[in-house]
Amino acid sequence: MKNGSEEAKVERKTVEKNRRIHMKHLCFKLSKLIPKEDKQSSKQASTASNDLDQAACYIKKLKERIENLNQKKTATIKTEELINENNGAKMIELNRLPLIEIKELGSVLEVVLISELGKPFIFHKVISVLEEEGAVVINASFSVVGDKIYHTILTQVLADGLPSGFEASTLSQRINELVL
Repeated sequence: MKNGSEEAKVERKTVEKNRRIHMKHLCFKLSKLIPKEDKQSSKQASTASNDLDQAACYIKKLKERIENLNQKKTATIKTEELINENNGAKMIELNRLPLIEIKELGSVLEVVLISELGKPFIFHKVISVLEEEGAVVINASFSVVGDKIYHTILTQVLADGLPSGFEASTLSQRINELVL
């Protein structure tokens, strides 16, 4: 009987030893995947615990970078859709900034403004113009992609409808005067 239990203990020890060796090997591989610039000071001993902490921090940085790149991608796709949508009616050149696009979607107006990062405009004045024309701002957002700022403003036309004589071209011209 002792022979069987001793063999079981030896086998458990061997299994545990193999598990520890395997874990050490995996931690070593993980440590090698972390770029040198993302590793903490080399004065600290490279322990499995430190390697796991550094890997977790590196993965968090990568996740944040992916989110930022996805936001930039979304903004770029939106701009390309805007250009493609207007390709037949009027040719829009992004080189000619600021760019103003106004869409009437029933009682909702969507205003898209694209400007250069070095040449910002007074945003609250654009909001004032929209409100003077009879629209209530529902949502306003912006994103910066490269050297361009993309503003999107959604407005709801007041309950009594568009003011008499309302035209998107007039609104566009008033906003152009502010932005240019």
